[in-house]
Amino acid sequence: MGAGIAGSGGGHVHSLRQQFIEFALHSGVLRFGEFKTKAGRLSPYFFNAGLFNRGALLGKLARFYAQTLLAARAEGRLQFDMLFGPAYKGITLAAATAVALADLGSDVPFSFNRKEPKDHGEGGLIVGAPLAGRVVIVDDVITAGTSVRESVELIRAAGATPAGVLIALDRMERAGPDGALSRHSAVQEVEALYQIPVLAIANLDDVMHYLASESSQAQHVRGFRPAVERYRERYGA
Repeated sequence: MGAGIAGSGGGHVHSLRQQFIEFALHSGVLRFGEFKTKAGRLSPYFFNAGLFNRGALLGKLARFYAQTLLAARAEGRLQFDMLFGPAYKGITLAAATAVALADLGSDVPFSFNRKEPKDHGEGGLIVGAPLAGRVVIVDDVITAGTSVRESVELIRAAGATPAGVLIALDRMERAGPDGALSRHSAVQEVEALYQIPVLAIANLDDVMHYLASESSQAQHVRGFRPAVERYRERYGA
């Protein structure tokens, strides 16, 4: 279901996704070569959202998040009342996305969690607006799904409803060791387990489409397309 949701939409959404791939590549966040993943796999590409580490880059990234979320709402695929950022990466992403949404005419509250409860001041685990209504979890990627599980538990414990998850890139990759790969990707497993949609600004199909495009920037990395295709055939969901 993740690939279907992330890949739907009209021409404007398709263009937005290709713009995001080019932006990530130009920013050095998306790289091609040979990289060892946490799972020990040798991947021909690497996406490190932590490198969106300047104000201008974060602002542009947040606008991509906001536009993806608003497009999903306009198409009736996701309705939301507020944002939630799981510690730590999600904190900055949720806050920045809330600013971008306000700039686009949709002012919504946001909150985030602490890793450890605070026993003074306002106390508790949640900082920001009270969790209420339909809540979208904002993060960079989904790997093991741990932060999503913790976020869903916090949201439900507050009496609110997890409405969906918003991430930057869906690798569309099966988990598990070679020879015992999961049938589904981490995104698909999250969707099935919690019965909520996962939206991605872009996914691996978009990366492949970009590598086959006539973009002048794509010409410099087009040679990696066969390696990415082989990787997808082996690990893709």
